[in-house]
Amino acid sequence: MFKKLLAIGAIALFTLTSTVFAAGAAGITPGTGIAAQPTVAPATLSPAEAAGLQFMREEEKLAHDVYVTLYEKWDLAAFNSIAASEQKHTDAVAYLLERYDVSDSAAGNDLGEFTDPELQALYDNLVAQGSESIAEAIKVGAAIEEIDILDLQERMAETTNADILRVYKNLMAGSENHLRAFVTNLKAQTGEVYAPQYMDQGAYDAIVAAANGRGNSGRGSRAAGGFSRGGGRRP
Repeated sequence: MFKKLLAIGAIALFTLTSTVFAAGAAGITPGTGIAAQPTVAPATLSPAEAAGLQFMREEEKLAHDVYVTLYEKWDLAAFNSIAASEQKHTDAVAYLLERYDVSDSAAGNDLGEFTDPELQALYDNLVAQGSESIAEAIKVGAAIEEIDILDLQERMAETTNADILRVYKNLMAGSENHLRAFVTNLKAQTGEVYAPQYMDQGAYDAIVAAANGRGNSGRGSRAAGGFSRGGGRRP
């Protein structure tokens, strides 16, 4: 009976910790459902806002799933640390979906499974590319962050909702940190200078030259600290 009570307590603690963490990432005070900073939340979201959240929920999941898969393939610590950050990102969006009573587009999907067929195809293609070599894997990571930044910019232009904008800005800061980390890792691993694949050169240069932001990405620079292969592998 004592062991059973301990197990139940551990599960309850894990559930509470996960909920509090996701709420914090979303900028919302846990246990109250109220934004940490004063905001007036609309009763409902516009179709564009709801669709944007559903898309970003799966896109952040895509980043996580690709990095988990490539970490298992190449044992590059940066993939492991950034995957953990992406889990926080997708959880933050999931929190908003629940807060605004919008269906969760990623609910019930396992690793590498997506509701959006375009994201499913993108995942499959990126994993195949990243499996070719360590250099291609790192370029895949950088490409994902470029795509994420561009999509976040598009979604931010579609809303004035303070809750959503707060989360999107955090995700943007995280993606910029991750892009810098992958660029640094590519140089360290291969000596190659990364060239942007989706962003225009000027926007890319501005991000790479900037200092790491906070976001919800583990202070950003921490992700770049995993140059070594074999460092940080889970037991």
